[in-house]
Amino acid sequence: MNLIEELRWRGMIQDIMPGTEEQLKKEMTTAYIGFDPTAESLHIGSLVPILLLVHLQKAGHKPIALVGGATGMVGDPSGKSQERNLLDEETLARNVAGVRSQLERYLNFDENLPNAAEMANNYDWFKHISFIDFLRDVGKHITINYMMAKDSVKKRIEGEVGLSYTEFAYQLMQGYDFYWLYANKNCKLQMGGSDQWGNITTGTELVRRKAGGEAFAFTCPSSPKPTVLNLVKRKKEMCGWT
Repeated sequence: MNLIEELRWRGMIQDIMPGTEEQLKKEMTTAYIGFDPTAESLHIGSLVPILLLVHLQKAGHKPIALVGGATGMVGDPSGKSQERNLLDEETLARNVAGVRSQLERYLNFDENLPNAAEMANNYDWFKHISFIDFLRDVGKHITINYMMAKDSVKKRIEGEVGLSYTEFAYQLMQGYDFYWLYANKNCKLQMGGSDQWGNITTGTELVRRKAGGEAFAFTCPSSPKPTVLNLVKRKKEMCGWT
């Protein structure tokens, strides 16, 4: 059973980009998931994404856990009804350290492994980019029409609170993460919760337009409840429970 078949069996696939399964069969693939450092500890919603990385590594592929030290200063509008409080640099640094200590319990970071897990922090590359550079080198590749079509953007614009430019820019920032990891880590796959599908596909589009490359993506159900129920159901079937 290949990785995608295994994850489908476990009810852990929601959306998948064409060609993703073929890419994973073709070669050891580097893939990443982003984690939001808004607290010192990950919450239950991060469990399924962590398991995606675990299964990915067990299947012989290379996982990257990306901590959003920079995007955490902005806030993702996906699934949010209003803008979140912005965190200062000191708080984010403390949260990033806490997230790393938790991820190290599940992923193998042994550098002697060809598919050793890695940690990355997008603050490391965003801190060197000026606003003008970002508009010139990233913003010109993605149209407003494309960004406005995303459900996470449309829902906020149509709501009472609206959407700040800060949050609107988040989509481009996450897209640039994928481009940077593609260009510097040969990362060809991004995974995440289904609420991130719009941001993830923006990343694959940026890889295509800016680097002329091909990138892939799939998501799991955003809520862990369906996955847990599916696992229990299959366990009952295998064991003949009623």
